[in-house]
Amino acid sequence: MGAGHPAQADCRRGVRAVLEGLPPGSLALAAVSGGTDSLALAGALAAEGPAHDVTVGAIVVDHGLQPDSADTALLAAQQCGDVGLAPVAIVQAVVTSSGGGLEAAAREARYAALADTAAAMGEEHPAVVVLLGHTRDDQAEQVLLGLARGSGARSLAGMAPLVVREGVPFVRPLLHLPRTTTEQACAAWGLVPWEDPMNADRAFTRVRAREALAALEADLGPGLAEALTRSADLLRDDADLLDDLAGRAVPDDDPAGLPVTDLTELAPALRSRVWRRLLVRAGAPAGALTAQHVAECDRLLVDWHGQGPLHLPGDLRVRRADGRVHIGRATGGQ
Repeated sequence: MGAGHPAQADCRRGVRAVLEGLPPGSLALAAVSGGTDSLALAGALAAEGPAHDVTVGAIVVDHGLQPDSADTALLAAQQCGDVGLAPVAIVQAVVTSSGGGLEAAAREARYAALADTAAAMGEEHPAVVVLLGHTRDDQAEQVLLGLARGSGARSLAGMAPLVVREGVPFVRPLLHLPRTTTEQACAAWGLVPWEDPMNADRAFTRVRAREALAALEADLGPGLAEALTRSADLLRDDADLLDDLAGRAVPDDDPAGLPVTDLTELAPALRSRVWRRLLVRAGAPAGALTAQHVAECDRLLVDWHGQGPLHLPGDLRVRRADGRVHIGRATGGQ
């Protein structure tokens, strides 16, 4: 496969950086939905594979959310095979309802299916990595959604270039490229993307964010998506540092509770992260904890006037007594 179009070269360059960091004999898999971005990723991975001592394949995820989803997955798998990826697996992501909505449920199901399948496919290889097709436009939309929610620095930092789930590394090699590049690359490679009807359904927040971003760029001028992703990169560095410091500052479990003075001595930006780690460690679901939950916990330290125990996700109770903070599960008497 050639790279005659600049868009093909751009996609290949991002993938090449991933493959060059893998030990010989590793397995690199493209996560493919059949959409423009993931097919461009598949094309780039297939084009770069022969130059590296790694096996390049794909995992096609069928969410089962559309009547013809099985046919769509089969067509995507066929295109992956046509460009030279092997092995290619089609897996079903079991999407179950959750309080976070359909988008969040589909995302969690997708990651679970990808991680399980990649681990199984990579058993005979020294390393396995899954490549995701998120682009700069996806990153800008993510940051815009964080701004709309009034989230903290971690949310505004957007998607990380590398995340590890269930022991499997997921890499986003196209995160620096605009969506127009993946569209042009698909056309140059003769790949036919599937258009997900959910991408035009304004019932989903990400679709509305995409439309809002386009409107803002029309009013403020081009370059907004690039500016948002640049801000995300800077905030991610800050958030990583604070998270590292918070990890070192989290006190050990103490049956007698945590001394209030140990927590109040921490800077507010660090203390909020310590609170979150303490709550998650005690059993609160990370996705259910909000900034308001953390703020209410902090009031037990900085605005204490005898208020009763806080009721938090995970059936947790947080209370202050005798100069200590107690975090635990609810009991029959609470």
